[in-house]
Amino acid sequence: MESPTKAKTISRFLGSGFRVEASMGHIRDLPQEKFGIDLKNDFKPDYVIPDKAQKIAKLLKKLSKESKKVILATDEDREGESISWHLAQILNLKDPKRIVFHEITKSAIDQALKNPRSIDMNLVNAQQARRILDRIVGYKLSPFLWKKIAQGLSAGRVQSVAVRLVAELEEEIKNFKPEEYWGIIAKLQKMTDNAVFEAALTKKDGKAITKLGIKTKDEAEKIVKDLQESDYKVVSVEKKETKKNPLPPFTTSTMQQEAWQKLHFSAKYTMSLAQQLYEKGLSTYHRTDSLNLSELSLEAAKKYILKNFGKDYWPNFSRHYKTKSKSAQEAHEAIRPTDPFVDPFSANSIKDGFTEPAVKLYDLIWRRFLASQMSEAILDSTVIDIAAEHKLQKTKYTLRAAGQMLKFDGFLKVYPSKTEEIELPLLAKDDSLKLLELLPSQHFTQPPSRYSEATLIKTLEKFGIGRPSTYAPILETIQLRNYVGKDEKKLFYPTDIGGLVNNLLVKHFPEIVDIDFTAKMEESLDQISQGKKTWLPVIKDFYGPFKERLKIKEKEVSKKELMESFSRSQEIKEVCPLCQSPLVMKISRFGKFLACSRFPECKYKKNSVVSLGIACPKCQKAASKEASLAPSERGELVVRFTRKRKIFYGCSRWPDCDFALWDKPTGQTCQICSSLIVKTRWRKEKCSNPACQSNAKPDAKTNS
Repeated sequence: MESPTKAKTISRFLGSGFRVEASMGHIRDLPQEKFGIDLKNDFKPDYVIPDKAQKIAKLLKKLSKESKKVILATDEDREGESISWHLAQILNLKDPKRIVFHEITKSAIDQALKNPRSIDMNLVNAQQARRILDRIVGYKLSPFLWKKIAQGLSAGRVQSVAVRLVAELEEEIKNFKPEEYWGIIAKLQKMTDNAVFEAALTKKDGKAITKLGIKTKDEAEKIVKDLQESDYKVVSVEKKETKKNPLPPFTTSTMQQEAWQKLHFSAKYTMSLAQQLYEKGLSTYHRTDSLNLSELSLEAAKKYILKNFGKDYWPNFSRHYKTKSKSAQEAHEAIRPTDPFVDPFSANSIKDGFTEPAVKLYDLIWRRFLASQMSEAILDSTVIDIAAEHKLQKTKYTLRAAGQMLKFDGFLKVYPSKTEEIELPLLAKDDSLKLLELLPSQHFTQPPSRYSEATLIKTLEKFGIGRPSTYAPILETIQLRNYVGKDEKKLFYPTDIGGLVNNLLVKHFPEIVDIDFTAKMEESLDQISQGKKTWLPVIKDFYGPFKERLKIKEKEVSKKELMESFSRSQEIKEVCPLCQSPLVMKISRFGKFLACSRFPECKYKKNSVVSLGIACPKCQKAASKEASLAPSERGELVVRFTRKRKIFYGCSRWPDCDFALWDKPTGQTCQICSSLIVKTRWRKEKCSNPACQSNAKPDAKTNS
């Protein structure tokens, strides 16, 4: 298998006749220092054993010769199947035995050992085709970007589409024009018992009632005047019992989305924690797009629910879910705990053996699985429609009040979700009501929100781009390449270099970043894995047109024109301090920078930084001690990036001043210790001094 932790767990289940070893990941791969694909010989890949795998490869060869039988037990996805195939190749296994399992438990391992199979070459070929396609795009298109934009850039077949999604959404946000609209809420009172409730002004459209669109303040004021002179009467009261069904258990995508929304874990971090849980035998395999659940797990869930919650929380049947994805691996299972009786409340072994984040993720997986098998929640819903008729003009308006109360929590007992309870007074048709107050409110339509990790993964999945094992690497890669960044709300935006690369690819290589084309390529890879297509024609169909387009664009695209166009789009009024010539904005893979327009005669350049307009407190303190400190020696706080493109806030005089903060300063100072007030990732304000007493007080006051 791949992982030493996984190997250690499995070795506990096997007797002395077995030795369990780990390949430490991929044992063979395409070479790093060269292209590694023979284009003239049917795209034959040149696989090599990487330097880091040489030692383990030597050990495995030795052990395989000493063993009666070699069993391959790598992960059950395409990548795992490929690792098994590569192991079989380097170990010269004539008839390799391959076993698969969804969970690392004794019963699952015993069952797998009783049912070995051959290596599935369809899965291997699908993975090989993906690797070759990605190598072709990366090695052929990246040098084009070096020549036309900047050294060190790289292109990716799937990652480029993700960048395009981020860039196009940013353009939509930039071009968004807000529209004004008004809403009107009426505070009404029941005549008999003085109960007060609120109702919103609506309009009738046949049988449907929707919110009334009021575009201007004048229109709102006219309606308010009419409503103030109207009589109010209940025209209908509809009461019904509504049921809320539980969500299905997690797939890779939904686990990553929910871990981001509930726990603020990145996709990469979530997958690393899920790997730990899987390897220790606590949860099933975490790279899956299937919603299937084994009969044993369903029976275990039933027993746990009946024992711990009672018969009302068991729906009297096991819930089966089916994915909408055509390419889902239905032989796999959804992500679930291997044993629901190992619950996060009482199992101290979990808390002792894992970090707090791992326990939190297990808790989320456990709750989602248990909830998926529980009774639905039941709510009592009430909808009251009210007529407002002008006393003189007989102008009629409609208002609606909607309420709901939780009658039975069902699965919400385990997996709570936002269910707002609004209680309305008991009303009957023709009841008269008294108007207490009208509350008109102005609103503006809002632009779409930037992608979070959760929403970008959801969009990639929706369009069929990528697969369970690729979502986290896609998000990590586009950030490491500096094509996208994250704002203070941890939402994605395209960087300058990301926008420039995206525009170039969209204009000159539309098929590389085309959403439909990429989705169809994923579909072709799925068909290869199912034995419906062979891999070679898929590669040939892609490479032919790609090669011709690349040849044309090498001559057609001018770097000089591209860079001059970029510089013209940036307004720069500064002059070179060395020769007084105008400065121009240029760009590299690390971002924008200012350079002298007389380059290469004058080689002056400086990084372009975003200033927060906040004086550096360390420089200020030094200036107060040394009156002779010149203003130029007093820095201000600017936005900076680590090597992995993580945002922090540091002094503009770095490295002469090393002041830095992870959280964004607000410009205010703490009333107690005078340190800067910062806004955390949770949008809460606190003192940047960890020792300050104000951090223990939720209502600590600040002053500017």
